Amino acid sequence: MDKSQSTTDNMRVLVTGASGLLGTPLCALIAQRSDMTCIGLARSDLDITSFDAVQANIKKHAPHWVINCAAYTKVDDCETNEEWATTVNGSGAGNVAAAAAEVGANTVHISTDYVFDGTACEPIAADATTGPPAKLSAYGRSKLAGEQAVMQHHQNPTIVRTAWVYGLDGPCFPAAILNLARAGKLKKVVNDQHGAPTFAPDLAAAILHLIDAQTTGIFHVTNSGSCTWYDFAQYLLEHTPDIDTAIEPCSTDEFPRPARRPAYSVLDLSRYESVTGKKMRDWRAAAADYMQQMHID
Repeated sequence: MDKSQSTTDNMRVLVTGASGLLGTPLCALIAQRSDMTCIGLARSDLDITSFDAVQANIKKHAPHWVINCAAYTKVDDCETNEEWATTVNGSGAGNVAAAAAEVGANTVHISTDYVFDGTACEPIAADATTGPPAKLSAYGRSKLAGEQAVMQHHQNPTIVRTAWVYGLDGPCFPAAILNLARAGKLKKVVNDQHGAPTFAPDLAAAILHLIDAQTTGIFHVTNSGSCTWYDFAQYLLEHTPDIDTAIEPCSTDEFPRPARRPAYSVLDLSRYESVTGKKMRDWRAAAADYMQQMHID
């Protein structure tokens, strides 16, 4: 679906992956702006693995900014489909950046904490060393390839790394946790992985703040504060009146998954805050907002 809304002389912002967890609230926020025109292209409108299709669409719409939200994000499936993951998250990202550069458009590429190996013990700076690839999951390697392709094909890209994204418009951790709890199937949650839950509408707003600042470079954007998955689940359950479920913390080793998860992926937000003058709200406030919007609270 082409979510285009035209107004003369507005800043035209083209969003790939427009119907996804991030793309949906991002397009909604852009559409609310009187100074912007949203050109939202869902996966059914644009396959970013086809350079010809990407080039034709970007040339047709002549955007001022291109925001690439399209990605293959099934982390565990990437372990057995790494070639496809790299085609989408690596080559596809490069296609978007290259086509944007051809028409003189700025570009924002959405990346992830999975480009780090998880061995840090303090918030990770935007200029921290990524990888090494051998210590990353297949998903992490594919997203790292995407960052490299974007930097190769666009002179001044904006790369936004985020983590633990959830929202109203797709599968996510809070929805899964609450569904499992209601079904009586939630017993344990991992308590040795540390990060920052990120509410998709907050991330969308932050991306627009970066565009307003006309900035380029690498930025880390999550909600502020940090917790474990167990802490996050416990908060959700404590604030959901119709669920009375006790859960126990467990280790990653007790809950094995096909893909390696970073043990520590708290991101340092200082560069984003310095450039935009904005602060990201605490993850608890964002989670409360999510639950209210889902009519849970």
